Amino acid sequence: MNLCRALLIATLIAPAAAAPALAQFQPPPQQQEPPPCIKQFIKLRDEVETKAKAIAAARKHKVSPQEGCNLFSIFTAAETKMIKYANTNAAWCGIPPQALQQMKTGHAKAMEMRTRICQIAAAPPRPTGPTLSDALAPAIPDADNIKSGHGTYDTLTGTPLGTR
Repeated sequence: MNLCRALLIATLIAPAAAAPALAQFQPPPQQQEPPPCIKQFIKLRDEVETKAKAIAAARKHKVSPQEGCNLFSIFTAAETKMIKYANTNAAWCGIPPQALQQMKTGHAKAMEMRTRICQIAAAPPRPTGPTLSDALAPAIPDADNIKSGHGTYDTLTGTPLGTR
């Protein structure tokens, strides 16, 4: 009885185990070219990604608000172009409405960020005054009269209570 079960199981498992081996001998499936509308959309998407990478690099280097405003303006213009193309050709290219909605939501956030950065760039520079440490710590009037090495708490060269 056990031998019959083992043969039955082996019979069922053998085709499943042979499938990957047979797949190696079949010719690979031919990759189809995407339609022209998808090619154009991918080109626009790559352009937007390039602009986003430029913003990320600028953020790491802490560029000025004016440069940040310029980069965000270029990015949002490329994003607007991509969304306009996707909106116009959504039915022809098969772009789902959820993807289009996500693009619009992301674009709204990018526009909000651009507005903030450009407002900061347009604002006049803040006057630089004394810092808190400058206000709390008075300046040393004469640096020439400071003697080091013989203070009350100088324990490296003698006792803290003075000489004996």
